[in-house]
Amino acid sequence: MNHNTYDDNEIVNSSSNLHMADLMAIRLSRRQTLKGGIGLTATTLLGGLGLTACGGTSSGGLKLGFAAVAKNKLDVVTVPEGYQVSILHALGDPMTYGEESWKDNGSETAESYNRRIGDGHDGMYYFGMSDTGVYQAERSDRGLLCVNHEYVVQPYGLHANGITPGATRVASEVEKEIYAHGVSVVEVKRNIGYDMSMVRGSKFNRRVTSATEISFSGPAKGSTQLKTKFSPDGTKTRGTNNNCANGYTPWGTYLTCEENWLNVVSRSAGDNAKRTTKEVVALNRYGLPENRKSPYLWDTAGTDDLFVRWSSSVTGTTPAEDYRNIANTFGWVVEIDPFNTTSTPAKRTALARINHEGAWPAPAVVGQPIVIYQGDDARNEYIYKFVSKALWDAKDVGGGMAVGAKYLDEGTMYVAKFNADGSGQWIELAHGKNGLDANNTSYAFEDQADVLINIRLAADFVGATKMDRPEWGAVNPLNGEAYMTLTNNSNRVPASATTTGTQLKPDAANPRYYEDTYTNSDGSSKVNKGNPHGHIIRWKEDAANQAAVKFSWDIYLFGAEATATPDVNLSGLTAVNDFASPDGLYFDPRGMLWIQTDDGAYTDVTNCMMLAAVPGRVGDGSMATAAGGTTTIKGANATPDTVRRFLVGPKDCEITGIAVTPDGKTMFFNVQHPGELGSIAKPTSAWPDSQVSGSSIKRPRSATVVVTRKDGDNIGA
Repeated sequence: MNHNTYDDNEIVNSSSNLHMADLMAIRLSRRQTLKGGIGLTATTLLGGLGLTACGGTSSGGLKLGFAAVAKNKLDVVTVPEGYQVSILHALGDPMTYGEESWKDNGSETAESYNRRIGDGHDGMYYFGMSDTGVYQAERSDRGLLCVNHEYVVQPYGLHANGITPGATRVASEVEKEIYAHGVSVVEVKRNIGYDMSMVRGSKFNRRVTSATEISFSGPAKGSTQLKTKFSPDGTKTRGTNNNCANGYTPWGTYLTCEENWLNVVSRSAGDNAKRTTKEVVALNRYGLPENRKSPYLWDTAGTDDLFVRWSSSVTGTTPAEDYRNIANTFGWVVEIDPFNTTSTPAKRTALARINHEGAWPAPAVVGQPIVIYQGDDARNEYIYKFVSKALWDAKDVGGGMAVGAKYLDEGTMYVAKFNADGSGQWIELAHGKNGLDANNTSYAFEDQADVLINIRLAADFVGATKMDRPEWGAVNPLNGEAYMTLTNNSNRVPASATTTGTQLKPDAANPRYYEDTYTNSDGSSKVNKGNPHGHIIRWKEDAANQAAVKFSWDIYLFGAEATATPDVNLSGLTAVNDFASPDGLYFDPRGMLWIQTDDGAYTDVTNCMMLAAVPGRVGDGSMATAAGGTTTIKGANATPDTVRRFLVGPKDCEITGIAVTPDGKTMFFNVQHPGELGSIAKPTSAWPDSQVSGSSIKRPRSATVVVTRKDGDNIGA
């Protein structure tokens, strides 16, 4: 996610492991020698992948069944003819009775946000619920909806006049922001037809915020690196923060993922001198050098523990006397049982600590391990996979947090290496293997807890493939193939350039370098360089085994403007399906793929959008040469029958978070930060009020939207 606070494009990976470009150069050089020239390379690569001119779609007969929505700059959610939208809930809406409705003036108390919908709606998941209040996966007319609240939209939103300026923050404002982060769990029920409403006052409605007590579980529980003044034994922490994407478990719990926690953690000047060399290496690798002030400045709001805990500076003689380890308590996958409001959420440390965009499970198969894919959202970072030690037993459905401990507290973490010939390996990240031990000269790994807390350093050492901001992932329920968005990269340079610092040249998995002109709202222009429109990579595990350590890959779609040159518009996009900066990704239960955008390269033409797709399969395309001259492996070209624009959002927003009920008749999605580029004095959006009444005086708010068909038929198909 790109937002107006912490820059999640910041690069903190300066490791020297080979880039894809280096691997490609080595491989091509070898083949030129052995095969007598580069002309044979494409044939060799194609043969190795088993690519053909016409691959199957693995779509189960699914067909898109709506007219494409045109690109537009309106201040409403635009949907196809025959569809309708309603607002489920928005920032500040009360979840219980006894709280006043949103007043549009920032007067709500901080404490009330323990019972109000939070800000920055993001990832979410729908859990069907039985009449007796337990998990019932196939139920579509009643359920629990879990929604992440990633961050506070600072221009307006929570406060009466926006954030009070100054070097230190106002305590009441910070307290409100702390409670507005995290997760909302709400009961939803169908109205007449297939629309949904939040059940205000439901006993299941719950907030988990940046102040909620959360336990640690798994290998890092009790680690010295997790000890704080709040938890001297390192077994718990306070809060989940900057919750971006998400996941779910087959036993019926929610996985919320902590991404840009650097928004809220600071570190003072001179702190390095109070640390070991090893600690400094780890802090720098995770983007927390000394003398770093967080954008939110929560640690400046007062002496109460609610505020001082956001400073990671050494102030005491032991970790039990300060919050030097606070950064290590964020960046985790957090499991929440939405059906048990008294249960304590758990940070599952076996899934490692990164800028977690999300945690996406493969379909559970009885007798096989649980497999979860993860992306680390920053340039130069990696794609990971977790494989549980325990094998799936369908009797565990509904078992809550105890079952979560069974499957998520023991397992193996892997990191992906994408080879230039379209093959790939998952490299194990376990203490004592692949050089990850106390004798490692780049970082001495003490134990498995150390590997998991500092897994970026482990991935660096084993030579994982550096990627362009891995964001959302999804697994096709029809064939098990995994997809992940690589949103964009402005730091990429031409293949002929001399790189400096952390710059990247194009490579087979991230192959484009080009320049795109963007027109600002004032008529001025800027040039976006590198790979401003992003792409979607996908892979197929070896022998149809999700726990396999080998895979094959290609690039499913390249984001581009329809009018771009063919070496930029490699997927053949047209006016009905062109897009930029793919971010959110979701397979619904029928196998339809939904693609959402968080765009800064095409918003001079259109607001952010969501597309529907009937995907093919890995190997259904061909070799191609991308802008800048790099050879890559691409999927079949998009057509209006396989990819189509389903909706366009309001002004300045990001379209994110999606869930579809099991019967395919109700869709939920989120509109995040509408009007983000405006201010209270000069708003640029009035959404969601503009969706209903056309008013231009209401403050814009992040909100969850419900989409249904007027005839009650399936969404999209």
